[in-house]
Amino acid sequence: MKPTYKTIPVEDAVGMVLPHDMTEIIPDMRKGPAFKKGHLIRPEDVERLKSMGKNRIYVLELSENEMHEDQAALAMAAAFTGPGISYHPEPSEGKITFTAGQDGLFVVKKDALQSVNMLGEVMMATLHTDTPVSKGDTVAGARAIPLVVEKAMVDRAVSIADEAGGLIEVLPWKVKKAAIVVTGREVYEGRIKDAFAPVITKKLSHYSIEICYSEIAPDEVETIRGHILEGIAMGAQLVICTGGMSVDPDDVTRTAIASAGAKDVVYGSPVLPGAMFLAGYINNQIPVLGIPACGMYYKTTIFDIVLPQVLAGIKIDREKIASLGHGGLCLNCKKCQYPVCPFGKG
Repeated sequence: MKPTYKTIPVEDAVGMVLPHDMTEIIPDMRKGPAFKKGHLIRPEDVERLKSMGKNRIYVLELSENEMHEDQAALAMAAAFTGPGISYHPEPSEGKITFTAGQDGLFVVKKDALQSVNMLGEVMMATLHTDTPVSKGDTVAGARAIPLVVEKAMVDRAVSIADEAGGLIEVLPWKVKKAAIVVTGREVYEGRIKDAFAPVITKKLSHYSIEICYSEIAPDEVETIRGHILEGIAMGAQLVICTGGMSVDPDDVTRTAIASAGAKDVVYGSPVLPGAMFLAGYINNQIPVLGIPACGMYYKTTIFDIVLPQVLAGIKIDREKIASLGHGGLCLNCKKCQYPVCPFGKG
């Protein structure tokens, strides 16, 4: 369906759309578009148009089955927006920009987004899902692609988003306190300096996580188990155990985590570095993460991918871990740019 153009008195053009730029010339000052193509004429525009000599103008007349790009963008924006997302109520050249309304984890309903973008004349582009964001960060943009779009197309996009509960959201950080249990007799006896706790502490501090408990334990199941439970008793909402995650007989951290009551334990991941990663839950709500030795030697590992999801309350199960294989190969770049890189962005 092609839009209809006609010439009418400017007084009657309010609510209609300009099909081309309207140039304004002010001698010795400026020459340029006073109104751009696609502008929806407002009552306050009439006098300015007359001062430009535009008593009659070409306008684009929309049928009841058509929508201007600005109207379409606003209709879609309301449906696309989930919790923790904000957007400006005035489109810019037909586009709506979405921002994070709070600090947290940006999440995309990827299947619903795909369905919307398959429609063809409407679109939304986003950051990768599971990206940590701060309040005010730009996270997405959406628009109708042509100047005039069929209302049925917009209605379909809105319906898809409504069924999904919005296309994008920002989950707030839920974890405020964490415990660290470093394992290894060589560290416990002071034969080598602990390099794990400083690394983990720095990464947690990025999310303003308080370390409420930190201990070093020898490779003894009962001792490690006791530290895990003591950390929880001290208020930890997350327990991170480091070391002892391999299959060597002396590496008993996995056994200790299970002994502390961890359920839904997932051991092993398709991520490099991080193949011996472990995740489980105590009391069905307190995540326990087992970080292998790679967490000490590499700047970026599976821990960096999973941590924001854990802090936002996302359950780490086998399906979640398995999905990390696509994009789960770190290139170990000489100058690490993470998170602005492919790692963890399947």
